[in-house]
Amino acid sequence: MGSSVLIGILITFLVIILVLYLVQRLPIEARMRQIVQIIVIIIGIISLLKYLAVF
Repeated sequence: MGSSVLIGILITFLVIILVLYLVQRLPIEARMRQIVQIIVIIIGIISLLKYLAVF
């Protein structure tokens, strides 16, 4: 049980990092890029909290 939670957290963390990297590569203006990064980080934190059974 504990190892599956750790693997899920690791995969979620890697997906967040990958999406943030891809957002950096998008040809959009800086303000819009910052908004998208904040949204991705909030969604990532919520999914990590689900793995930790907070929600």
